[in-house]
Amino acid sequence: MGNWNSPAALPEGMLAQLYWHSHPHLLSSKKTNAWVLASDLTKMMATQFDCQYCTTSLLGKKYVLKDDNPYCVSCYDRIFSNYCEKCKDPIESDSKDLCYKGRHWHEGCFKCSKCNYSLVEKPFAAKDERLLCTECYSNECSSKCFHCKRTIMPGSRKMEFKGNYWHETCFVCEHCRQPIGTKPLISKESGNYCVPCFEKEFAQYCNFCKKVITSGGITFRDQLWHRECFLCSGCRKELCEEEFMSRDDYPFCLDCYTHLYAKRCAACTKPITGLRGAKFICFQDRQWHSECFNCGKCSTSLVP
Repeated sequence: MGNWNSPAALPEGMLAQLYWHSHPHLLSSKKTNAWVLASDLTKMMATQFDCQYCTTSLLGKKYVLKDDNPYCVSCYDRIFSNYCEKCKDPIESDSKDLCYKGRHWHEGCFKCSKCNYSLVEKPFAAKDERLLCTECYSNECSSKCFHCKRTIMPGSRKMEFKGNYWHETCFVCEHCRQPIGTKPLISKESGNYCVPCFEKEFAQYCNFCKKVITSGGITFRDQLWHRECFLCSGCRKELCEEEFMSRDDYPFCLDCYTHLYAKRCAACTKPITGLRGAKFICFQDRQWHSECFNCGKCSTSLVP
């Protein structure tokens, strides 16, 4: 009968049957989908089928292929297993390995770091290397609506204005209550307003261009001007940062006023503007600077 421990001595049918139990994945041909011939199996079993690392025979045992090399389960787990981020134990070959950005977890360890709720097949987010379910992430990291004080959930649209955040549906005009969105707005202490409502409720109009003054502005003779509209009535330069004089309720820069309207000193012939409280003397329809009103013979001041 022969030695049953020698593969060459086994009947071909029995050899195929024994080899199928040990290597079912090797008995199917991709090209022909036909069973490997018993004679070929004899040649394959005649070659040693050992663990690539510890050289223990793998015949009749479970093994794992890595880069086309067989390893016993023990060696494979020891050499190639990833370590779980949470429990720090190896993730063995018979366990599911969940991976996120190069980090690994056991299936039972893949949980929200705050509420411990399983994240397997659930949406989650990462914050400072921690995994969080969407609810915990929202409560801990998401912005709060300035109006309703509720969390603005990730993925929902939020509006930002002056360092605060709103739900899109909470960011509305204080008057008409319609969402402002990205439309122009004007802010007051009482709230935010769309431009039409602000103009209807609060607007003041420039005395020059007749358009709405939304902020700032200059008051002159109880009337309002845009800063850029408050101009010299002579040369048309802006007066918002300049000293100016008025004539018949019209503003003039000092140069234009001096040239057009200022009286001349009877002594020095320079203009008398009266700026900054400067005093002048009027006598017989003539004017003098106070420092110029002197005796024509001895130059003694005649100012009383």
